[in-house]
Amino acid sequence: MSIGLTLLGLLEPGPRHGYDLKRAYDEHFGKDHPLHYGQVYATLSRLLKNGLVELTAVEPGAGPDRKRYAITDDGVTDLDGWLGRPEQPEPYLSSTLYTKVVLALLSGRSAAEILDTQRTAHLAQMRTLTRRKAGGDLADQLICDHALFHLEADLRWLELTAARLDALAREVVR
Repeated sequence: MSIGLTLLGLLEPGPRHGYDLKRAYDEHFGKDHPLHYGQVYATLSRLLKNGLVELTAVEPGAGPDRKRYAITDDGVTDLDGWLGRPEQPEPYLSSTLYTKVVLALLSGRSAAEILDTQRTAHLAQMRTLTRRKAGGDLADQLICDHALFHLEADLRWLELTAARLDALAREVVR
């Protein structure tokens, strides 16, 4: 996810201070990975330099001056373009897990153990996400559903690979 474009989206309703942007970002998108203040201000500095935001006020505070930022017309144009473009589907054709299975087969290790260990880890993560989803608001439920669907697809791949392990071993170990 582009932090800069996300901050532009958070600025579109109206000007905000960097602190307010960090709080809004963390509330909506960063529950698991909150932004660091340094990231916010470095990104705002880059957006300012590129003409996508402007300073609308500098207010004295207890510490450093508080700067209020607003999105510019160019920023709105960039945000519109980003929101209108579909995300590139990620087919994961070069999977670390697949690499581990093949290397296990090549080295005489148990690829089945790798698949079982991964299945256990996936199921544990799915249980955690399911509990989180049950206690979360709608936004949290949607992000958990997204993650759960990806994990479910991985589990289907794990099962299919386990079923084809002997054939894969014959192909890989020649």
